[in-house]
Amino acid sequence: MSIRNVTLRQLRIFEAVASERSFSRAAERLHLTQPGVSMHVRDLEARAGLPLIERLGRRFDLTEAGRELLEAARGVSRALEEAQQRIDALQGLRRGRLDIAIISTAKYFAPRLLAAFQARYPDASIRLAVSNRTQVIDQLNENRVDLAIMGRPPEGAEMIATAFADNPQVIVAPPDHPLAGARSIEPARVAEERFLVREPGSGTRLAMEAFFQDAGVAAPVGMEMASNETIKQAVMAGMGLSFLSRHTIDLELETERIVVLDVRGLPITRQWHVAQRSDKRLMPIAEAFRRFALREGPALLAAGVVRRRPPARRARSR
Repeated sequence: MSIRNVTLRQLRIFEAVASERSFSRAAERLHLTQPGVSMHVRDLEARAGLPLIERLGRRFDLTEAGRELLEAARGVSRALEEAQQRIDALQGLRRGRLDIAIISTAKYFAPRLLAAFQARYPDASIRLAVSNRTQVIDQLNENRVDLAIMGRPPEGAEMIATAFADNPQVIVAPPDHPLAGARSIEPARVAEERFLVREPGSGTRLAMEAFFQDAGVAAPVGMEMASNETIKQAVMAGMGLSFLSRHTIDLELETERIVVLDVRGLPITRQWHVAQRSDKRLMPIAEAFRRFALREGPALLAAGVVRRRPPARRARSR
C-alpha cells in the first residue's frame, strides 16, 4: 500500500478531521457517519505506515506524519481551487487563447474585427496566422487553429462554415484606363484585357472564373501573382485589370489610385465565412469570437468600406 494511491475524498475527510480536531464534527461537516470517517482515517494510516493522529487524554493532535499529510492535502486543495478559478475564468471569458487562421484577402479587415474583440476581452491571447486558402484548410484539418476566416467555405462534412458578412467582388483598373468611367461594360469586353490573377485554387481566382463562365466567356489570365498587394501595385502601374474582393482596395479607392469598373453583373456579393472542424469543441474564448464575428462582423466590415459611387450618367440631349 502507498500514500500515493489515496483518493481526493480521503484527503478531504482527513483535512476536515484535522481542521475540526474531532471525528464527530468532521462527520457532521461532511454529512457522513462518524464510523465512516474513522474508517477512512484508519485506511490512510495503513497506507502511510505510520499513525497520523494521536490522543493524549482528551487532547487530539496530529503526528509528524499527520502534519505532512495535512500540508499535502491542503496543497492539493489549493491546486484544485486555482485550476477551478482558471476554468471559471475561461468560462467567464476573462482570459483564454484564440488560434485563428485567415486567408490573405481577409487581412484587410480581420485586424479590425480582432481589435474590436480584444477591446471587449482584453485578457484574451490571440494568435493570428495569414495564409492562402489551401494552407488555411490544412491548418483546420490538422487542428492547429480553432477557427478560420475565408471566403469560399471548405468542402466536406468534417467542416462547418457559417456566413457572417458580405464579400463583394469587383473588377479594378488604373484611373487612366480607357474603360474607367464607362458604364455597363459587357463581360466580354473586359475579357479582352490582360488580367492579373491569384494562384489557381484561391477563392478570388475561383470567383473570377465562375463569373466569366456564367457570362459565357473564357476567363482571361494574363499573369499570375501570389498576393493581392502585388496585384494592386501591378494594376496601379498599368499592367492590367484584376478581379478582387472589394475589401482589399479601400485605401487605393480613397487615394484614387485604383477605380472599380462598372461591369455588367458586378459586383458579385459572396460571403465571408467563419469555419471550424465539425468535431472541434471550441473553448469559451473561441466560441465567444465566433459569436462576436456573426453578430458584429457585418457592421464592422461595412464601416471600413469606402463607399464611392460611379459618376452619374449624363442625360442625352434631345
